Amino acid sequence: MTGSTTSDGVPGISGGAAPASTTRTARATRTTLPLPGSGDTAARFLALWDGCRADVSEGRLAEADHDADAILAEIGDGRRVADGEFWGVWAAEPPHPVLEARRAADTDGSGWLLDGVKPWCSGVGRCTHALVTARVDGKPRLFAVDLRHPGVTGSADAWVNAGMAATATGEVAFDAVPAVTVGGPRDYLDRPGFWHGGVGVAACWLGGVAGLYDVLARTASRHGKPHALAHLGAVDAALANARWMIIGAAAEIDADPGDAEAARIRALRVRTVADRICADVMDHVGRAIGAGPLAHDADVAQRFADIAVYTRQCHAERDEQWLGELRLAEGSAP
Repeated sequence: MTGSTTSDGVPGISGGAAPASTTRTARATRTTLPLPGSGDTAARFLALWDGCRADVSEGRLAEADHDADAILAEIGDGRRVADGEFWGVWAAEPPHPVLEARRAADTDGSGWLLDGVKPWCSGVGRCTHALVTARVDGKPRLFAVDLRHPGVTGSADAWVNAGMAATATGEVAFDAVPAVTVGGPRDYLDRPGFWHGGVGVAACWLGGVAGLYDVLARTASRHGKPHALAHLGAVDAALANARWMIIGAAAEIDADPGDAEAARIRALRVRTVADRICADVMDHVGRAIGAGPLAHDADVAQRFADIAVYTRQCHAERDEQWLGELRLAEGSAP
């Protein structure tokens, strides 16, 4: 990782779109980012922001690859994502379909095999490996799997929305595919890094809407567009606040990376605010530019569609309710 400074003087990563570029092929030499809590978490989050500002779908895939590396560093017994590999993190657990893990009939009984179908897998046909949750005695556990095994098949054909279509998100079937456990039965969800990663996703959402700033600036620069200038000012203020929030959250993580409860509250706060900022920015930009670019500019229309789908990873009022419950139970001021 090479440190640099972004155009507004904030420490960042050389080449803002570099994280996104790693998704196009599993390159011989990886682009690596500082790990959460390593003392340079702001650089990590701002690189994720820049990746989605360049291309929302590619940046989202890059975030998962970097998240997999962070998960392995935290609970993976020394393994890290290697050069020439590109990883997904497939951990959605809807009621069905279900992916099961069973003990393999090997000599020492330590191996595992995966059978079933995993939904909501991004990077189908592009990822070389994945961290996957699979059920063991009815409860999810995290496994690492090489997706190049012949027992792995997948399809994104059921995805009908133009938003995030380029992420190739779909269902993946596993037929007796070898896998390796990562951490203990509850380590994936109980670790502080789960919540640090949630802040990284919020940085991606915000990077996605930051890409709309340039669209709005072009409109506002034209003669006789005073209302567009007002919208531009509002968007600039919103994105500045968002950037300060991400940098502040990163500083808190670096100060105490091991406090899981603080990490959970922080992530819920950041994601709630980020979701609302994204909606606000999209509203400002849409009102300023009108229907023309949304109907006739493919890049603008794609970004609006991508952000609309991507930000729905936020659980909205359910997360706000959860945050309220946690704060009442804690009984302290923000």
